[in-house]
Amino acid sequence: MTTSINPTTSFRNLSAQEIAELELRGCTADDWSRVIVSTESFEPSRLRNVEFCGDVRIGRLQGTFERPGGVIRHSLIADVTLNNVTVGNDCFIRRVASYITNYDIADHAFIEDVDCITGTLESTFGIGTEVSVLNETGGREVPIYERLSAQTAYLIAMYRHESAMVERLTAMIHNHAEALRGTRGRIGRDTVIVNCGTITDVNVGDGARLKGATRLCDGTITASTDHPVIVGRDVIAEGFVFAAGSRVDDGAVVHHCFIGQATQLSHLFSAHDSLFFANCNCENGEAAAIFGGPYTVTMHKSSLLIAGIFSFLNAGSGSNQSNHMYKLGPIHQGVVERGSKTTSDSYILWPARIGAFSLVMGRHVNHPDTSRLPFSYLIENRDGSFLVPGVNLRSVGTIRDAQKWPKRDKRKTADLLDCINFNLLSPYTVGKMLAGRALLDDLERTAGATAERFSFQTMIIEARALRKGREYYGMAIDKFMGNSVIHRLGDRTVTADTDIATLLSPTHPAGKGEWVDVCGLFAPKSEVDAIAAELAAGSISSLAELEKRWHTLHADYYDMEWTWVCEHLGQWYGKNFDELTAADLREIIARWKESVVTLDRMLIDDARKEYSLKSRVGFGIDDPASVADGDFVNVRGEFDADPFVAMVVDHIARKSALGDDALCRLP
Repeated sequence: MTTSINPTTSFRNLSAQEIAELELRGCTADDWSRVIVSTESFEPSRLRNVEFCGDVRIGRLQGTFERPGGVIRHSLIADVTLNNVTVGNDCFIRRVASYITNYDIADHAFIEDVDCITGTLESTFGIGTEVSVLNETGGREVPIYERLSAQTAYLIAMYRHESAMVERLTAMIHNHAEALRGTRGRIGRDTVIVNCGTITDVNVGDGARLKGATRLCDGTITASTDHPVIVGRDVIAEGFVFAAGSRVDDGAVVHHCFIGQATQLSHLFSAHDSLFFANCNCENGEAAAIFGGPYTVTMHKSSLLIAGIFSFLNAGSGSNQSNHMYKLGPIHQGVVERGSKTTSDSYILWPARIGAFSLVMGRHVNHPDTSRLPFSYLIENRDGSFLVPGVNLRSVGTIRDAQKWPKRDKRKTADLLDCINFNLLSPYTVGKMLAGRALLDDLERTAGATAERFSFQTMIIEARALRKGREYYGMAIDKFMGNSVIHRLGDRTVTADTDIATLLSPTHPAGKGEWVDVCGLFAPKSEVDAIAAELAAGSISSLAELEKRWHTLHADYYDMEWTWVCEHLGQWYGKNFDELTAADLREIIARWKESVVTLDRMLIDDARKEYSLKSRVGFGIDDPASVADGDFVNVRGEFDADPFVAMVVDHIARKSALGDDALCRLP
């Protein structure tokens, strides 16, 4: 965060004539010898009613600012008390009701109509603030800092079993924080601070826009001129870090929070002891002690997210959870794995764990754990919980979400803090599906093939749902495995069976075994464990080294994914990668093509429901019998012209051609 005054600026003492002119313009000083000005240029006419206290440095005042509506303002300093302040070149400072003290203000800053800007020399500017995520009584505290990533925070909060690692990692952050204590506050270049209340111990990065904030205390705003932070009207924030591109606006209240890159909190949203990483969007509701991974979204006034870890979440109106069973306090936590949705008025009593890409509908009070059965529906039925495994694989909404997330990445900087993998199918989710199929088989074998319902933990799975879920998982596994094989072969031609083992041989030593979702980053658990061990041993000795390791792990994803696929080819197809023949590859590609086309046709059928007669209720409001169809078509369009349907049709054609091309390069 480059926020200091231009280092090339040199200063001089005021002349007697300049002091006299300043005094005529209502300026005073405890000691004029401690006020120094730019040697490049100094115009006393640019100052009026300024009280100088302590050591004050002032750069040149020759710049101009174009304000909204085309109003031009010239650099000046007026109606303010400056105490131990450095003012950079070409700034505008006017009407600060109390004072500015212990701050360095960089070039071209615009400050107007502010109550007070204070640096106490006792703060760490929010760095090192401990955020009590998931457990409000403590135990998973994450100390925040300006370059905190979702992955580093995940390691601190969720790997408490690695106590030595957590101790060393948190010590690194606290040492970084202590290095800031006793330093002056900074206001970055091209910053705008207008119509604000009190600002105390806040470092403000370049290009930030603070407009109408009520109270900001003990925080860091890490911004840049090409990716500014916006802090809007009536915002109250204490003990915080706002990352580049974030926006906190419209009466949001934030206490002990990290707000990640391109994240937005607005419309009276309140949050305490919570982390929000890249591209979260939270409005109207409330968050308490949550770990909000990338793309955590809640938009409704009646929604409360509490004591849970989420990512790629879409929370419906009235979504709620409970972490308190009125015994030992608010100590319970929940895990909602990536890509899940909660419908309107849904409720989950923690502790509970919801599998990836699942839909939660209704109230669930029996602590469900669906983590081994991803892409499922969890539905309330007569005070019970019914589980429908795998059905979300055929849902239009699931595919639309997977497509929109990368398109809605609003991070404009190349310096990305969070590592985010957007893949719907991965060793993580496909590994869950392999285990899920085995679980469904066990349930059926235990209860008998003629059973109409199967009990799983506190949930019920209908017989038809169990068998369809197994089928959906099988198609998705075929799709993932076949896709990996086709891409590994690439555009190379196989001339003989003996070529296949060489072409398919893994090139990365890591990837075998269980995979985990490190809050947006897919990685082999062995590699995450290795990072934890290196931190505990001191082999990773700095936050910068840790950040580099995460990005390297992220960059190696596809090579490690192939290592995992090779490990599981034998389990799924009955032959290891070095035993496959051209005939085997043809079968794999044929199964892949069939699964892709079948799943895509299911998506089209699901989309068709949005154009059914039932969907036309409410159209043709005054004459539904005769004009509803015309009203519907003019508003919603024809089914065959729907952009999503057209995309799926095109996807079928492209994937079919890809499969045919791969087959042509086999003997």
